[in-house]
Amino acid sequence: MTPTPLGWLGIIRLGLVQSALGAIVVLTTSTLNRVMAVELALPVALPAALVAWHYAVQLSRPRWGYGSDMGRRRTPWIIGGMGVLAMGALLAANATALMAAAPVAGVVLALIAFTMIGAGVGASGTSLLALLATRVTPSRRPAAAAITWIMMVVGIVITAGVAGALLDPFSMQRLALIASGIAMIAFLVTLLAVRGVEGEPAPAADPAEPRPAFKAVLRETLADPRARLFGVFVFVSMVAYSAQDLILEPFAGLVFGMTPGQSTQMSGVQHSGVLTGMILVGAAGGMIGGRGAGWMRGWTVLGCIGSAVALALLAIAAAVGPGWPLSLTVFGLGFFNGVFAVAAIGSMMALAGAGPDGEEAGGREGIRMGVWGAAQAIAFALGGFFGAVGVDIGRRIFAEDATAFLTVFAIEAALFVAAALIATRIGRAARPTPSAFTPVRGAEHVQA
Repeated sequence: MTPTPLGWLGIIRLGLVQSALGAIVVLTTSTLNRVMAVELALPVALPAALVAWHYAVQLSRPRWGYGSDMGRRRTPWIIGGMGVLAMGALLAANATALMAAAPVAGVVLALIAFTMIGAGVGASGTSLLALLATRVTPSRRPAAAAITWIMMVVGIVITAGVAGALLDPFSMQRLALIASGIAMIAFLVTLLAVRGVEGEPAPAADPAEPRPAFKAVLRETLADPRARLFGVFVFVSMVAYSAQDLILEPFAGLVFGMTPGQSTQMSGVQHSGVLTGMILVGAAGGMIGGRGAGWMRGWTVLGCIGSAVALALLAIAAAVGPGWPLSLTVFGLGFFNGVFAVAAIGSMMALAGAGPDGEEAGGREGIRMGVWGAAQAIAFALGGFFGAVGVDIGRRIFAEDATAFLTVFAIEAALFVAAALIATRIGRAARPTPSAFTPVRGAEHVQA
């Protein structure tokens, strides 16, 4: 019996899982890093290295996706991954406290904790996207992508606000209590959100039927021209997307003379633009219905080109300096980033279950999401590093801030243009030669 496609309530419930993921991740990759660098006066490179390590661990995403493909349910992988993530967050908070008394032991414990965080995000996030890809109808994918990502942003914003208010006056004990509360609430929300959403497991196939090995399935996925090209697109676009994260506020301060409060407000303007772009794509998809990967590809290209134009305007702003309408430009960058992000996720959902002939074919959603998720994780790690280091190198070479930022923004714009060109080719990629891939047991019963 084919499960009923997810309705809007089911999509929103899975969006709550994204909110829970965002809540824990913002605590571990933002709050704890600040405590290490400021309250403990440790080298800034330490928290940066831990965050980079948690991204590196997410290279395991294809393995988690393969595991959820081979099973008959994805819910256990979502719950298990969230459990590992929550325990990793608790361990990370305790490791941060330990660093004050025993730095070496604290760093070792933190390394274990961030390994768990990376594995938990990979297992839970990959399986969640795979479940959305298999259970959301094509016409609802744009709106589903918008809903889940908006809810993730909401989870981050709420957690940052609440945790920030509760942390004062600061103490390590207070930090540990808040981390415990966030982890527990996030895990409970996940349990309630996924309960009954996936439905009954698909009938088991012949137990004597051999399951394909992970390496064989991974090779086949990478041999699919469209899957491989989309992975390249994800990497290039996400490097461009993330390279601005660590330099936009310093740019506002160094080139435009903004105070910390003003640059923080500007960051709020950017995020409001992101949400506006996400809502636009989601609403458009919900009203007129998506047309699979091709329909979403148009929005993806628009988001990439618009982001490139906004970054080019930021490069001009660096040359012009004060007097340039910076807030309007930053809002535009956020808007097209939001369009790009939701459209890319929608395209990912459409392509995840596509077979060699381009038609819907279940059984590989998990490993495809895993491959693309791994590309995204490495791109985020490299993008933030490139943006920050690029500005530092530019300041040394050009001996002025404006030219350094101009150069980095121009490179980011070029990367977004390259990503747009790659996106236009995905639909025209050559079809792979059919192989002996054995689909997941009962996969024919869980198509979108």
